[in-house]
Amino acid sequence: MNCRKPRFINVVLNVPVNQAFTYLEPEETEKNPLPENPFGCRVEIKFSNRKTTGFVVYASDTLPENCAVGTDRIRSAIRYIDTEPLLTQELYSLAQFMSEYYLSPIGECVFAMIPSGKRETDIPGFSLFQDEKSFDAKKLTLSSEQQDAVEGILNPSSQKLFHYLYGTTGSGKTEVFLTCAERLMAQGKGVIYLVPEIGLTPQVVEAVRARFGDTAAVLHSQLTPSQRLGEWRRILHREARVVIGARSAVFAPLPDLGLIIIDEEHDSSYKSGSSPRYHARQIAMLRCKRKSIPLIMGSATPSMEAWHSMEKGSICRHLLTKRLAGGAVPEISCVNLSLEPGGESCISRRLQEEMKTAIAEKKQTILFLNRRGFTHFFRCSDCGFELKCKNCSVAMTYHKSENRLRCHYCGYSVSPPQQCPECGSLDIGYSGFGTEYIESEVKAKFPNARITRADTDSLHHKGELQEKFDAFRKGESDIMLGTQMVAKGLNFPNLKLVGVVLADTSLHLPDFRASEKTFALITQVAGRAGRFFPDGKVIIQSYSPERDAIDFAVRGDVSGFYQRELEMRQMLGFPPYSRLLRLVFRSQQQNAAMIAAQSGANILQKRNIAGVEILGPSECPLEMVNNKHRYQILLRGQNINPLLQAARILVWGYKAPKDVYIEVDTDPVDLL
Repeated sequence: MNCRKPRFINVVLNVPVNQAFTYLEPEETEKNPLPENPFGCRVEIKFSNRKTTGFVVYASDTLPENCAVGTDRIRSAIRYIDTEPLLTQELYSLAQFMSEYYLSPIGECVFAMIPSGKRETDIPGFSLFQDEKSFDAKKLTLSSEQQDAVEGILNPSSQKLFHYLYGTTGSGKTEVFLTCAERLMAQGKGVIYLVPEIGLTPQVVEAVRARFGDTAAVLHSQLTPSQRLGEWRRILHREARVVIGARSAVFAPLPDLGLIIIDEEHDSSYKSGSSPRYHARQIAMLRCKRKSIPLIMGSATPSMEAWHSMEKGSICRHLLTKRLAGGAVPEISCVNLSLEPGGESCISRRLQEEMKTAIAEKKQTILFLNRRGFTHFFRCSDCGFELKCKNCSVAMTYHKSENRLRCHYCGYSVSPPQQCPECGSLDIGYSGFGTEYIESEVKAKFPNARITRADTDSLHHKGELQEKFDAFRKGESDIMLGTQMVAKGLNFPNLKLVGVVLADTSLHLPDFRASEKTFALITQVAGRAGRFFPDGKVIIQSYSPERDAIDFAVRGDVSGFYQRELEMRQMLGFPPYSRLLRLVFRSQQQNAAMIAAQSGANILQKRNIAGVEILGPSECPLEMVNNKHRYQILLRGQNINPLLQAARILVWGYKAPKDVYIEVDTDPVDLL
């Protein structure tokens, strides 16, 4: 063995410090040979008197110029964990972009990409779920619309890299994705296929596995870190050439990447909720742009940003208009709950009658309730008036602890009115339903029906959600009550009726995307009905049927809704007509969070950076999370660079009090 003098190595660690740390390589031994090029290999080191693991991102025979200490104070690393790199040059370049753009330490960015397993472990079988559905692996004959989309996306003379497959639910987007993937894999290329949540899109996963077999790698939350590491190496070694997974699969290290697919592009789960707060769509766009390869996005309800880009022509739109399984777009109608007698029931007379009919015909019903966000909002029972902020045109939220209605954009607040400001009625209050209440009411109205509830509160063991879906698909249940879990990518052949119990819930979130999210949820869940036969029905219950999100969804007027919502966004100066950056100050001490946020705003106002509008500080809509008080500042502007410049002042240049933590969210998808 040829022993050589240890080199200096720069190591990034999973710590909240934005720098690499310099070490000497460990001494070479027979048991621990030194890799020829250690870049991207994991190394065990001692950091602050504890053992930890980092990634080597630089090696040199001389001390790096930016090292803050002398040679005599450089520690030796303990040992290399890998003999071949896990981190590629391409991924490290992405990590550097993420660190700059999402203002996250470089080590956190690297560790967000790569599995943390100590050693590779085989996946026991290739099963994702305990009770699989067999899936037919044969290719389907493409319709003319599907064929046109494939040819348009893969046209070598096309100048566009970004493509959008836009079509009604059940129009065959998955088959277009798979055909494009198959064509590129035949050229020796690799494919990344992103889905919002693996557990909620089992049929897409099964389609990929059936089509591509052992060349497919599935990255999902049920894998242990060591199993993930095994899959990561399979990808690096070209043993797996199509990777399907949720958000973090966008980092899959495919050596000859030729295509990225983003299914259900509108879904907010593509945005990370912890540092680094990256959006998989932005990372996918960057990877595709750098490699000059196509990106295909798809949804029946595109995000507002994607729709705007399609209208401008920067994303190429491919239309699918026909349902391919023999079904038709369901009949959609709306029930005004304000006109229901009594007002106590969450099941209207119309919905109850349609449920009876479906049961009599031995067909199935899904009742959908969007539980996310606030369930209490101020409204007048006589005229339907909802109290909005005078500055921001968003619904105000009732704070019981202080007995005030508050806007979380600008901080404006008022005492709750004792009568309706619009009509003077005293019949005012706060509205909202809960899933358990709905379940008990359905059981009372349909005592002989078989009822399944699918929400986070009703799931008690691993795989239970899939078991419930499988049982419903097999006809073992008549009625399924669900949250957003039932709105994504599920096909139930015997489903006739979908009831949206209260469409208003998400409309009253203090968020400029509330209308967009409501419209998408209604349209997506409505798309579950009648996919295999022509008489599907959807009943939407609402106290505000005249609101744009509900009115356009009932009429099935997708383009009309997007046009109206874009006009509103432009008028109010919200994305896609502006860029946002959110700074959240959180602390166990309310006063500390509030003072730090105010100090941060003062610093930014004194700097007076051109192109930056400062909104706040104000309480976050969810003022306390995990016993931490939260205040926020919003930075708004036409371009992102001045916002990043301003945020860096606070993140890298301002020392917050020791008990206050600053969260940075570039391009936030919600402001809760």
